[in-house]
Amino acid sequence: MFSHVMLGTNDLEASRKFYDATLGALGIGPGVINRDTRYFYRTPSGAFSFSLPIDGKAATPANGGTIGFAAQSVEQVSAFHAAGVANGGITCEDPPGYREGPAGKMYLAYLRDPTGNKICSMFRVPK
Repeated sequence: MFSHVMLGTNDLEASRKFYDATLGALGIGPGVINRDTRYFYRTPSGAFSFSLPIDGKAATPANGGTIGFAAQSVEQVSAFHAAGVANGGITCEDPPGYREGPAGKMYLAYLRDPTGNKICSMFRVPK
């Protein structure tokens, strides 16, 4: 459904350090800079990026928005969270852990990136 997701940032280097670490914990390679204003993380299933705002105004996080990154294991989710906290992220929502709902059992970890965007890593527990 999606070709890419892009978030705004006010600090390219802080965001690069944060996303290289968190996405690296999920097996995704380092970001590649484009036009000296944005970084891209490409996978066979799509791309994630962050950019200085084109309009020159400050980047602000979406109220109520969350970007979720798929993980292959509970350990990857935990590594994602630990890497995020160690690289300028802030834990938000509940602590990392299991949640159950209509979609089944999941292991989730939520973070705010250096700009304040809310992201999550999720592992769906097989039935």
